[in-house]
Amino acid sequence: MNVSEELVNQVLMIVGTGMIVVGALADLVASIGMLRFPNFFVRLHAATVGTIWGAFVPLLGAAFFAAGYSELGPYRWFVAGGAVVTAFLILLLGPVGSHALARASYKSRAAVPKPLIYDALSEKLKEGEEK
Repeated sequence: MNVSEELVNQVLMIVGTGMIVVGALADLVASIGMLRFPNFFVRLHAATVGTIWGAFVPLLGAAFFAAGYSELGPYRWFVAGGAVVTAFLILLLGPVGSHALARASYKSRAAVPKPLIYDALSEKLKEGEEK
């Protein structure tokens, strides 16, 4: 292994570690938001922030770390690839799941959206009922 390859591996490991730390801090902030926010919809936002910043970013960090960790040998690319695929699945499915939860709770009136200034969704739902 030459010096430039070793330097690239060290940089990948440092960047990966930083992304894992950022994800841990995002999970901490999201958990505080889950405890402190006033209603279901805002708490759902905090949960989605925790999903994206607390899962997507650390998984990419783990991929960078694995790519730079030469002791894994050829398996480092398998680990990095699995982490990247998982991260992008979370990136796609996290917002879709939170949107489905929010819409279902709104339509079933399970969670009351208060304080509420303007409710455009109720107007859309009334238009749909009239047709």
